[in-house]
Amino acid sequence: MSPLVKLIWLKNEQPEIFKKATHFIGIKDYVLFRLYGKYVQDYSLANATGLFNIFTMDWDEQALEITGVTRDQLPELVSPEYQLTGLAKSYAEVTGIPEDTPFIMGASDGTLSNLGVNAIEPGVLAVTIGTSGAVRVVVDKPVVDPRGRLFTYYLDDGKWVVGGPVNNGGIVFRWVRDQLFSPEKITAEQMQVNSYEILTDIASKIPAGADGLLFHPYLGGERAPIWDANARGSFFGLTRQHTRAHMVRAALEGIVYNLYMVMLMIEGVAGKPKSIQATGGFARSALWRQMLADIFEQDVNIPESFESSALGAVVIGMKSLGIVDDLSVVKDMVGVTNTHKPNQENFASYRELLPIWIRLTDELSGEYDSIAKFQRNHPNEHAKIAEED
Repeated sequence: MSPLVKLIWLKNEQPEIFKKATHFIGIKDYVLFRLYGKYVQDYSLANATGLFNIFTMDWDEQALEITGVTRDQLPELVSPEYQLTGLAKSYAEVTGIPEDTPFIMGASDGTLSNLGVNAIEPGVLAVTIGTSGAVRVVVDKPVVDPRGRLFTYYLDDGKWVVGGPVNNGGIVFRWVRDQLFSPEKITAEQMQVNSYEILTDIASKIPAGADGLLFHPYLGGERAPIWDANARGSFFGLTRQHTRAHMVRAALEGIVYNLYMVMLMIEGVAGKPKSIQATGGFARSALWRQMLADIFEQDVNIPESFESSALGAVVIGMKSLGIVDDLSVVKDMVGVTNTHKPNQENFASYRELLPIWIRLTDELSGEYDSIAKFQRNHPNEHAKIAEED
């Protein structure tokens, strides 16, 4: 991620290594070089480097000047539909793949996920929550957030994916399970049932808004919407009346509140979404899907295929090979297993709590550096021992 700043660091901190380097490439680029003997990189991955100019579709002159890297040291830029042929004989023998088999470049996982959930028309929002998460929408030309909080990745001619990635998705739910519900986790293992289903069932007994308990899910710093590596998690509004059930409900809602903030940023450059396609591990939870519909106040469609990026890659390959003419064919492939409509009974709570949650995010941001500094200066010895064990 962000090779631009890493290259600057390498140039300043390890100048001898920097000077010796012939090429600066990513893992995918290296694998393709070994297989086909060419240095190539697709536009969508180049978007993530900080070295790519989305308006000229070329390596950016200013970025090259800052890093001290030349064009000859970077891969050739190609579209996701670009084909490589001529697989090295040694690898053809090992894999059993004929040497003349075309290899299609493909794209990054986020852009392919939008395609794979059929969120490629203007106004169709894709929300993904796995271990981490993302909110993305497709626009017909490259646009940028004036404050630099969103990414813009190439997908196809006239299709650019704009969105924001979050660090804290399902990994927060895992923390809640492991740290607050360890008895239930052990019981689930003994009964051979899904521990997360037990927790969502517990959370479902608590009303929307968790009786005024709010949670900021920043357990691992955060990318969008706040872009602060020192961000930390917090519960706000705790009273003696709150229980662990309230805490798990608040944690799940906090993850969705955070995604809602990303959506507000996207609205600023791409307009208000008209529908939501949701995917990722969370999509298996009916409670979480309903939370998404209620907080966003939008219908939420859950495609039949959870492996949206893989399906997106297939469609890119089909277009490259001339099997289909347009990416829109994906609409006939995804299917829809569930559509969740917003529950108006929950609107009042969320409409009242969301502004408080957003204001708190701003208020707490002024102290994240201070608490992170304290934690670095006073490391948790118990946590260190647990990690060593």
